[in-house]
Amino acid sequence: MRGIETPVRTVRKQVFKEIAKFAYENKDLNKIEDLPYKIVPGEIAKYRDSVYRERAIVGERIRLAMGMSLRPADKPARITKGIDESNISEKYYEPPLLQVIPSACNACKQKAFMVGGECQGCMAHPCMEVCPKKAISFVDGYSYIDQDKCIKCGQCRKVCPYGAIHERRRPCEVACGVGAIENDYAGRAYINPDKCVTCGMCMVSCPFGAIADKSQIYQLIKSMREGNKVIAILAPAFVGQFGPKATPNKIKAALLDLGFADVWEVAVGADAGALEEAEHYAKGVATGEVPFLLTSCCPSWSMLGKKYFPEVIDQISNALTPMVATARAVKDAEPDAKIVFVGPCVAKKLEASRKSVRSEVDFVITFEELSAMFEAKEIDFNTYDKEEELNDAFGAGRGYAVAGGVAGAIEACIKEYYPGTEIKIDHVEGLAECKKMLLQAKAGRKNGYLIEGMGCPGGCVAGAGTNIPIVKAGAQVKKFVKEADDFIPPKTAKY
Repeated sequence: MRGIETPVRTVRKQVFKEIAKFAYENKDLNKIEDLPYKIVPGEIAKYRDSVYRERAIVGERIRLAMGMSLRPADKPARITKGIDESNISEKYYEPPLLQVIPSACNACKQKAFMVGGECQGCMAHPCMEVCPKKAISFVDGYSYIDQDKCIKCGQCRKVCPYGAIHERRRPCEVACGVGAIENDYAGRAYINPDKCVTCGMCMVSCPFGAIADKSQIYQLIKSMREGNKVIAILAPAFVGQFGPKATPNKIKAALLDLGFADVWEVAVGADAGALEEAEHYAKGVATGEVPFLLTSCCPSWSMLGKKYFPEVIDQISNALTPMVATARAVKDAEPDAKIVFVGPCVAKKLEASRKSVRSEVDFVITFEELSAMFEAKEIDFNTYDKEEELNDAFGAGRGYAVAGGVAGAIEACIKEYYPGTEIKIDHVEGLAECKKMLLQAKAGRKNGYLIEGMGCPGGCVAGAGTNIPIVKAGAQVKKFVKEADDFIPPKTAKY
């Protein structure tokens, strides 16, 4: 539902905006208790069965926006309980990053095959004939599925000539490519942390907004307000995310007005990564020294490989991700700076929390959160006219934001610097397809290949923290790639 201004997105943005204002204006955090009444005014419920439930949900969103965990459902706790631990200028994300807000979950019915009104009660009744458990019978002249007998194999749906049998599934479950959505004791959604790879697709697919992520927006602003030099590094998918009039140069100027000391393109690190992975392929995979090479820039893809296919860990590229590579380059130039990665990705929040990455990346926020910061400071790109040039990177690195862009950049570098190398490339998007690809690689069917994996269908432009439709975002990125001075970075480009 990205790109559609639903009530779920409206409430999320309101919460982020108010928390940003608390940070910028140094308000008394005890007054956060009043926020649910500001965000949900009056006595009449607008979205739920009760205004009190709406406010309770907003209260949980506020806690997550402050980087805190949800309150226990069976114990009394104020919204601000433990808030002093978040009233700091440096706070790392603690798992679970994605959480189901119990009071917001609709407890959608579990997976089942259902007979719809299209059923004609046909004489052949193939659905009855193929059911291995005899769960289908005729009731009042129409097919009926006994859910107690049904094993949910789906054979009946496949053979129905009218398409009258459909599969009922929770939207969050459908969106999860690794089967991490389970049920709690009350039938509500539960995210199994042992299975989850933090792509965030469940969060953007829940029509009740019951799944939310933690934020560092308050701590980031507090750090800037305390006088720390904070430099923003912008993921390549940023173009178009803040409206048609928000050009890259305007966005950089606006970021400086928010309090950032400088702005870099993350495509700088992507350029260097493309060069390194081109070398890995040409000198390793193409020579037969290693069987295949898996890209490393998508943290959900990498986590998928490490969690579910440990046999392929050695084939995941050891090149730094663009985020880390760019942050390292910034730290080299500005050793006393703090770095915030601004991007489309929820999984990057956990990547930055790893002990090996913390020294490079101090904060991670999404485009959605940055949009709320702009609103908090009343920056409207329809009228904003300041500009600062932003032109750090080459087209190759900028193209990382769309599915196929990583492999395309690496392929271009191989052709340029290792001419004559035979290149085999494949790419997948969406975790379900990523799992299939890794199964093939594990079985030896992808030897000789460079394989790009993207956890989100469409690539980074489809990340859980984006603001606009995927197709529109992809078009904006491709335009931004063409605007680069050159496509292929020089071989001397380094982190």
